[in-house]
Amino acid sequence: MITFFTTCKPFRGHDGIIQRNALKSWKLLQPDTEVIVFGDEAGAAELCSEFNLIHEPNVERFESKMPFVKCMFAKAQQISRHPYLCYTNSDIILMKDFVVAFEKAAAWRQRFLMVARRWDVDITQPIDFASENWEGDLRRLALKSGEHQVPEYVDFFLFSKGLYEEIPPLVVGYAYWDHWMVWRALSKRTPVLDASPAILPVHQNHSYITTPERSKGSHTDRLSIRNRELSGNGKHLRSILDSTHGMNSIGRIRRTPFRRQLESEAFLKLRQSFADRTYWLRNLMGLRRQSSKKTCEDRPFSPH
Repeated sequence: MITFFTTCKPFRGHDGIIQRNALKSWKLLQPDTEVIVFGDEAGAAELCSEFNLIHEPNVERFESKMPFVKCMFAKAQQISRHPYLCYTNSDIILMKDFVVAFEKAAAWRQRFLMVARRWDVDITQPIDFASENWEGDLRRLALKSGEHQVPEYVDFFLFSKGLYEEIPPLVVGYAYWDHWMVWRALSKRTPVLDASPAILPVHQNHSYITTPERSKGSHTDRLSIRNRELSGNGKHLRSILDSTHGMNSIGRIRRTPFRRQLESEAFLKLRQSFADRTYWLRNLMGLRRQSSKKTCEDRPFSPH
């Protein structure tokens, strides 16, 4: 039912380990899962042959370096044999809860975009997929030592075929292109479903310094600025905070109006102030003290 597609770094060292982990996890999700790998990076052809994936070595690139988003999305939608596709960054491990959430979403609507917040986890070794407990072990590791990333980072897009027909020449791997994808779905009145409570996508931590101008969280380098300019100079950018619907932990879907306002920095600070002022009362009632300060501090740039 799902065709996954992505582009990779060369399969060397730690990058090779985490990409093999990610691609293998997708292939195991369903018996008929289709996976397309774009690009001719070192080791890509060999891995596709080993895992029985589709290899598309020719991909249009910006200045012969990073792939254009539009090329991959157009080709994937053209050759996919499934009605739903999922672009996923090649460092994301997905588990069976992803399939369960997808089936709930597909039963809810025929046309949608599903996204979710990732969990950042330190993984340095190949995962033993032959172990019956690999998913449970990974889930426990993520919940114990991982970090639930803020809604501004979007690492996968599960969508119905035909949603993305025209895409500006955005460059993958740099800031803002993912926010354009969310905006595009909203602009076509397609429901954007945040399935974060229902699934646990594992992002395997890695080095981000691939060029002298780029580092983790960077959004001021040349290609990120170019992506922003191509996104209506920032007007056509949205994040998971702008989702129209949410899926809870048991798969129920409901509308999420005013979510961005309710999770804005100003509202979080107001909530924190109220929590501080009423701590004595909540302490008497046995309620746990909560803090919104870290949420505000950890949130990166806003797409708006």
